[in-house]
Amino acid sequence: MNSRFTTYAAGFIVLSAAVADVRSTLSPGARKEIASVEAEINRIEAQTLVRVGQGSMDRSQQVILLGKLLFYDRELSVRRNEACAFCHMPETGFSGPVSTLNQTTVSYPGSIRSRFSERSPQTHTYASYSPVLHYSEGQGDFVGGAFWDMRATGLQLNSPLAEQAQGPPLNPMEMGLIDAACMVYRASERPYRPMAERVWGAQAFAVKWPGDVKSVCERPGPAATSDLLPVHLAPVDRGIVQATFDQIAQAIAAYEGSEEVNSFSSKFDLVMADKAKFTPEEQTGYDLFRSKATHCNECHRDGGPGEEPLFTDFTASNLGLPANRAIPYYEESSADGFGFTANARGLKFDDTGVGGFLGGPKNPDGKWTSQAKSFIGKYKTPTLRNVDKRPRPDFVKAYMHNGYLKSLEEVVHFYNTRDSLPACKAGDPGEKVSCWPPPEHAETMNRRQLGRLGLSTKDESEIVAFLKTLTDGYAGGK
Repeated sequence: MNSRFTTYAAGFIVLSAAVADVRSTLSPGARKEIASVEAEINRIEAQTLVRVGQGSMDRSQQVILLGKLLFYDRELSVRRNEACAFCHMPETGFSGPVSTLNQTTVSYPGSIRSRFSERSPQTHTYASYSPVLHYSEGQGDFVGGAFWDMRATGLQLNSPLAEQAQGPPLNPMEMGLIDAACMVYRASERPYRPMAERVWGAQAFAVKWPGDVKSVCERPGPAATSDLLPVHLAPVDRGIVQATFDQIAQAIAAYEGSEEVNSFSSKFDLVMADKAKFTPEEQTGYDLFRSKATHCNECHRDGGPGEEPLFTDFTASNLGLPANRAIPYYEESSADGFGFTANARGLKFDDTGVGGFLGGPKNPDGKWTSQAKSFIGKYKTPTLRNVDKRPRPDFVKAYMHNGYLKSLEEVVHFYNTRDSLPACKAGDPGEKVSCWPPPEHAETMNRRQLGRLGLSTKDESEIVAFLKTLTDGYAGGK
């Protein structure tokens, strides 16, 4: 950067690399919202801890409760300040809970608050239904996995969601632990340890920890390439740690797959059960959603023989979205105070999505590599359930992998007019209304199912009305 700082609306200021450890400052509004989210996380954790000693629970209940405790535990991050829930709160359908960040930075600060990742938080609701990643010859598509780029395949733990749960703790831009052993060590010091040992066995934390484990685990990741496992353990102890790390992930996935997270309690569900009725606008929107004119139901499936109405087909697509340079990751191009450079390419960074995963070192199946080029710029199709769930009417949500779109109205308008409106540059007058910036990856863009749908303004609003019926917790009325 040539200037001392760049400001993104009211949410975030990126300072020059000369500012030692902290290159970023969150706005007062963002800090206030974050403090509120953190207080709610603490409240939920405390409330859940009380249940540990109450009454008898069967094994399933114990595993789910343990997973919830792990999910809301801020102590499991390097600075003891960020739980999994920080990016996935129930009031927003287990997606990003900070309106100011959704409106500006899109991605969320990690445990090291000056570090931001490159994408928006995904919803966790109904993600447990995603199958282990596989290539479907019949569909000519990859199906399943977790994360926007499908990289949590589920091949090792037979659960994409469990493998997804292992990502943020070791991601230096998220929870930031330097070694998987650190998560196990921190969990061993928490009040739910006895319950964990009852569920997983007495061996779960029977590890001979080195004398420096506490100080090592206070160092932010990533680990140096010369010492990839800086908590130095004997081979058997390392094996115990890995097994417990897997069980932690599986418990979190069990909570995320529970009825508390996936309640099927939207107005749509009640209508399907003949316990409620759509308004005329909602019904017309649903008819449009299912029509051949919009193609919505082809990827966001509302059920069929043997299918739950999950509003996703678990495949990937390139919608032709413009890049979103408001994401702070583009500015993280020099070493921070810990010597870590998140994005050496800076503004030249190109998020290649599923194609980047398939062509990279984390691809576990060599047969998939040949598909990498055709999946550049594609991202996993999210569920539409809870797509409008928010704690208050003025709360802003960020849509798509880069959060470029900020409302359902913008989303539907983009699907409808991407190719029929003139091109413009980001920031031009009329952007998102009468013109669209060019796609980040035109070569693999979905041109068949969206872009020029020919819908009227009224049609768009009716589809939005239907999408709002997918919010869980419907209590009756309109």
